[in-house]
Amino acid sequence: GKIMASTTFSGPVTSTNGFIGAVTGNVTGTVTGNIDATAGYVQLTTATTSEIASATSTVNTVGKAAGTIVFNTTLGTLKIATGATATSTWVNADGTTAVTPS
Repeated sequence: GKIMASTTFSGPVTSTNGFIGAVTGNVTGTVTGNIDATAGYVQLTTATTSEIASATSTVNTVGKAAGTIVFNTTLGTLKIATGATATSTWVNADGTTAVTPS
């Protein structure tokens, strides 16, 4: 395998070979591949029930893809998008409730 140098950067960093070890600070952009988190937390996008139900809401128009997870702050539930369009249905993580934005 490839050996990566151990270097500290103060600005944005791009890697085509991945990162090994602790990654600190905020990670922005698209993350592809597997994430093995042993400490810390994942912060999800949040939205109210009204925002999830509105096809014009940012949660439905920016970055939505099948499998996107949103925390519904009104009900305290997780919603999962079934598709990428603004009117693609959101389902509860347990599959009990569906909302189709309109």
